[in-house]
Amino acid sequence: MKKILFLCVVLLFASSVFAQERYVKPVDDAAKDASFLAFRKRLIAAVDKKDAKFIYSILDPKIELSYGGDAGIADFKRIWEPEKKTSKFWVEFSRVIKNGGAFYEAGGRKLGGFAAPYTYSNFPDSPDLDLFEHSVIFGNNVNLREGPSMDAKVLGQLSYNIVTLTGNKLKPGDEEADWYQVKTFGGKAGWIKAEYVRSPIDLRAGFEKKRGQWKMVFFIAGD
Repeated sequence: MKKILFLCVVLLFASSVFAQERYVKPVDDAAKDASFLAFRKRLIAAVDKKDAKFIYSILDPKIELSYGGDAGIADFKRIWEPEKKTSKFWVEFSRVIKNGGAFYEAGGRKLGGFAAPYTYSNFPDSPDLDLFEHSVIFGNNVNLREGPSMDAKVLGQLSYNIVTLTGNKLKPGDEEADWYQVKTFGGKAGWIKAEYVRSPIDLRAGFEKKRGQWKMVFFIAGD
């Protein structure tokens, strides 16, 4: 009888451990290097103005753009067309550069490089987390709904949770109407607006200091 009770306690403890929510909360280490912090401030101002000239000025000549061989300023111009005010670059890059990140060692310096956003730089390196199956709730108090509709019942709210994608993204009409079906590690399940679900290997940017100037050395997605 004692053995059975002991096993029950162990199972209850194990289930509570495995049911714990997991998170990737916002982190921003930019202030650790005053020169990078000042550089990023200028970069964000340029993004808000859609200043293509400034963007070109901070690109590394060998900037990596894909795992298919796209690299360099000419390919950047071809892929993103930042001269166009309607280019998707401005929306995508804004979400990257305005959402924190962390330094990494580069060029022999501990703070030689900076990767953004935080959902990439600070995603846990854990064997039970798959970069393709797991994503992060990209926001605070995001509504979890019963169905893929703004009219669907709100089941609760999620903040920075790591989630498993349990269904395909739906496209009822246009990209802004996309939804993901998700489940948290704590067992909460439902639908989240796609703009609030971000993969750790979604678009991210890397910056390194070269000859005393910060340059963007990659703007890439995938693994």
